Amino acid sequence: MVKRIRMRTLFFGGVITLLFLILIGRIFWVQVIDRDTWYTMAKERWADTETLVANRGTITDRNGNVLAMDALAYNVAVSPKQIDSLDIADDVVEGLNAILNKPQDELRKIVTAQNDKGEYYAQREIRDGGWNIDKPLADKIKELRDELKKETKVNDVGIYLYDDQKRYYPRNTMASQLLGYVDKDGIALAGIESFFNDKLQGTNGEIKYEKDGKRVQLAEGDVVYEPVVDGQDIMLTLDNEIQHYVEDAIKEVADKYQPKSITAIAADPNTMEILAMANYPTFNPNTYWDTNFENAYNHAIKSLYEPGSTFKIVTLAAAVEEGLFNPNAEFQSGSINVPGNPVRDSNRVGWGKISYLEGLKHSSNVAFVKLGWQMLGGEKLVDYINRFGFGQPTGIQLGNESKGVNNINLSIPSDIARASFGQGPVSVTPIQQIAAVAAVANGGNLIQPQIIKQIYDPNTNTTQKFEPKVVRKVISEDTSKKVGEYLEQVVSDQVNGTGRNAYIEGYRVAGKTGTAQKIINGKYSKNKYVVSFIGYAPVENPKVVVYIVVDEPNDPLAGGGTVAAPAFKEIVYKTLRHMGIMPENATEESTTDKKTPTVQLPDVTEMNLSQAQAELKARNVTFEVVGTGTTVVKQVPAAGENIAGAQRVYLVTEQQDKLTIPDMTGLSLRDALEIASLMNVQLLAEGEGFIISQKEDKQGDERILRVQLSPPTGAEGAITAEEALANAQNEEGTEEEASSGGSMQDDVEDTEEVQEQ
Repeated sequence: MVKRIRMRTLFFGGVITLLFLILIGRIFWVQVIDRDTWYTMAKERWADTETLVANRGTITDRNGNVLAMDALAYNVAVSPKQIDSLDIADDVVEGLNAILNKPQDELRKIVTAQNDKGEYYAQREIRDGGWNIDKPLADKIKELRDELKKETKVNDVGIYLYDDQKRYYPRNTMASQLLGYVDKDGIALAGIESFFNDKLQGTNGEIKYEKDGKRVQLAEGDVVYEPVVDGQDIMLTLDNEIQHYVEDAIKEVADKYQPKSITAIAADPNTMEILAMANYPTFNPNTYWDTNFENAYNHAIKSLYEPGSTFKIVTLAAAVEEGLFNPNAEFQSGSINVPGNPVRDSNRVGWGKISYLEGLKHSSNVAFVKLGWQMLGGEKLVDYINRFGFGQPTGIQLGNESKGVNNINLSIPSDIARASFGQGPVSVTPIQQIAAVAAVANGGNLIQPQIIKQIYDPNTNTTQKFEPKVVRKVISEDTSKKVGEYLEQVVSDQVNGTGRNAYIEGYRVAGKTGTAQKIINGKYSKNKYVVSFIGYAPVENPKVVVYIVVDEPNDPLAGGGTVAAPAFKEIVYKTLRHMGIMPENATEESTTDKKTPTVQLPDVTEMNLSQAQAELKARNVTFEVVGTGTTVVKQVPAAGENIAGAQRVYLVTEQQDKLTIPDMTGLSLRDALEIASLMNVQLLAEGEGFIISQKEDKQGDERILRVQLSPPTGAEGAITAEEALANAQNEEGTEEEASSGGSMQDDVEDTEEVQEQ
């Protein structure tokens, strides 16, 4: 018995000893041999990581006006488990449906979502419709959550809002195809956003620290910090005001002619900095999901068009450079025999025997076939086309630029003949076209188009600036000057010039119309056209070159001179005024030869605003709406006054004390005084010339506007603030603006590229 007890004792003692040895061994293994593994696992449980989100770089215009920026947004999530426990699924679905406008059946799937075991999920995100929502919607979500809290008397009702960032475009549709957009998943799509994504997006940082069981950071714990690298800020060459002028002008064309698309580009011909780039139809990148993806397409750099008669500028410049263009030499217009297909002028019969300069004014196809095919010859013409940059990308800092088409077969005479007036084997992009004409305007230098002014890196506090890049010398300065003078007559000749609707009194404008037949099913259409206008001003010192191309206007008889030239005129007039470029005083000869057309103003007071606008548009009167009302309460100048064609009329739609002072940059002091008077605002001016800045102040109940004026370089006889104030006291109504427009009637249909098939 005693022996048995001893045996049991020894057995249990041995087992306990063995277990103790195993425990000691295990402790030794964990704490000594495998110490690093377990220590790492422990640190991971103690550690926590927070992501530091990088700010995406802003995009601004050349003056710092923000076009794209990061903004606070909110993401909505729900807890199906918590909502089920409170039995409020119906209330949640109905409430979110009313706020997010998301179908109830889709919301119910999310609110009642279960896993494979039939268990409700702890949390589900509402990605479509509840992601990156704005503060007003987030506030409504909070109100719904608070109502449910009161009803259930529970703090957690299963509706959650998480702070996030989203891309915000404060000017909505402005320059949308150029800017591109960032989707809700943070993916940059199209435009500047996509092409410069590596610079804009930045790199997220993070901080790792050790915490206790209550998730409080340990004071002596290890901390690992990776700093955030914010995205770089990009300043574009765009001018916000000029972009606004361009978009307003093409919107009017779109409303009147209902085309498939319109593209317009404005640039500084001396640097090829793009001042405006617009397409219509457009889209709002803030709500990109509500529009067709086609509206985000940037036709300015991607679409190819047969250029039509605007391409005649290239042939003209080549002929002048080679000494082959004699403006006074004569030719027989109407038609010319070309092996393969004869070429005819737009009116089919021509204008008899006329000079080559008259041929340019009439946009004679025959004249340019003679210049390009017969005089220059195929090889030389193709060489100039290549030197002007056609058939190759311009190098603008945007992705997916088309290189155009230059497939002229030198063994086929009709290829050479048709290319000389912009038809057939040549197709170009708008950006190529404007770069080529800028070379004609600036003295002969083909310059790479620039859309980026500078890039600022906030992490290193450094700025990368972009300077103009000359690609090659195409023509001489003397040729450039002569071609400008010839093209000026296309606009200034109010009888024969196809570009007469682009004429601006007081400014020397050079330009060329274009009307190209579209190819439908391999054949030239008889009723579908691409119409255009390209030009620059002032001719003696070009500051802006503008190209407008309209694809399929609804009037097949309306050419580039009718459709695009008036829009060009509006854009250039406003742009030159914005730049502070003063119109020249008309010479005695010019006032004798071409009288400034005037219009007697109708009485539009007390009319509905849309009716008043229609009345003024019918008379080709430029106007500006002051106020947000729907009825005209006052007009300036008054009814019955005779005004020049380009003088502006102000339509006041609100009482004086409710009016918002508009941006007066670029206006003369007299215009500004008139606006201030009708708004009951005291204007204090300093300097002379045109307004370059303004600041609104208030003294008691009186509004005061302080403006700074500066004359353009080389301007003579600029009116001083004191003189303008004295004149304003002695005169009623507005002073006629020095720049007035020519006749808006298009007597010549500009369908130059009609060729017998």
